[in-house]
Amino acid sequence: MHIHILGICGTFMGGLAQLAVAAGHRVSGCDANVYPPMSEQLQQAGIALTQGYDAGQTAVQPDVFVIGNAISRGNPLLEAILDQGLPYVSGPQWLAENVLRGRWVLGVAGTHGKTTTSAMLAWILEEAGMAPGFLIGGVPKNFGVSARLGDTPFFVIEADEYDTAFCDKRSKFIHYHPRTLVLNNLEFDHADIFADLAAIETQFHHLVRTLPASGLIVSNGNEAALERVLARACWTPVERFNHAGGYRVSGDDASGELILHGPEGEIGRSQWALTGEHNRANACAALLAARHVGVGFTHGLAALSRFANVKRRLETRGEAAGVTVYDDFAHHPTALATTLAGLRRKVGSARILAVFEPRSNTMKLGTMKAQLPASLADADLAFCYSGGLDWDAAATLAPLGAKAQVHADLDALVAAIAAQARPGDHVLVMSNGGFGGVHEKLLAALSA
Repeated sequence: MHIHILGICGTFMGGLAQLAVAAGHRVSGCDANVYPPMSEQLQQAGIALTQGYDAGQTAVQPDVFVIGNAISRGNPLLEAILDQGLPYVSGPQWLAENVLRGRWVLGVAGTHGKTTTSAMLAWILEEAGMAPGFLIGGVPKNFGVSARLGDTPFFVIEADEYDTAFCDKRSKFIHYHPRTLVLNNLEFDHADIFADLAAIETQFHHLVRTLPASGLIVSNGNEAALERVLARACWTPVERFNHAGGYRVSGDDASGELILHGPEGEIGRSQWALTGEHNRANACAALLAARHVGVGFTHGLAALSRFANVKRRLETRGEAAGVTVYDDFAHHPTALATTLAGLRRKVGSARILAVFEPRSNTMKLGTMKAQLPASLADADLAFCYSGGLDWDAAATLAPLGAKAQVHADLDALVAAIAAQARPGDHVLVMSNGGFGGVHEKLLAALSA
């Protein structure tokens, strides 16, 4: 079929487009901001891209319009599709019906760690010769692409709790029908669509209701919210991780040691390149999920020793004047704190300059602004970009005193960071967007 995708440059919709091409469909699409790296991936796949949402695109006459969840009522093209009675479907529903149906789906859900854990799981299966398909909300360095159709029954998907589309306010993961499900963690997020944590727990409960009795839920035993979800009703076996009585992974950031423990004691160990307790928890979940499809712990640990992480997960972007600049996708206060803690363990007493953009819908609303000062505790200096915010970032960060600076102009922000940085420093940039190319601007300013 010919599909025309609205919002095609989003991570999920761009991945869907590549899967559709691999499955033999003709794909075109549009977005308000056709920009790399997704635009480059799509063009390499031979997908025609249109800038903007002009209503005239109905003349493309696809078999169906696939609507991304970034598209709202009032969008000119969406309104034209509705007015003309043209066929449309949400991205998750199209994916479920045309890619996932009949496959063994391994879903990874949770507030944090979905992308990294999905990438780990796909890599463990790849190393075991299982050649899985996958759709991941980032680019795993081991694969170089965010989506792959695969030619075996196994498909790994990042199972997001954000809503499906303008016409379907259920979480996207309701459509995926996983047989193996990872529940990494659960806390309040997406304040633009959820009233409170209980509302998100209800969506996770709905997800649990879709699993077969022959499936498996791998759940973080230290998460009270997940325990509440499972207590509501569950028809599927549950294997808990990350607590003393079950499976857990320990290790040392300095040496890169990774040790898997089970109910009876140590199971095995390996070496790897990642740091942080959060990543060790992610690894434990991936190992247990992979075992459900037949990959033993020994093989899984060996695969993790060759896992190269995901782009934009504490990724080194460059070094200038003795200053190392990193990029990370963190945007929730908990993610800011865990990313900073991981870098702190890596660099010891060296100075860390945290640079962050409150860009997510939740952060723009200011719902979690009170948590920001504590989340930046591991940084020696903190720089906030406040462009486009409706709340007072300077007042919010006042508890940090002279440690914090707030700038509404990006160039002024870069100049302030460059003025403070000195050889041996580590600059950690955190945002869920492109941040105006701040990494390259900062490296250029440091080199000047």
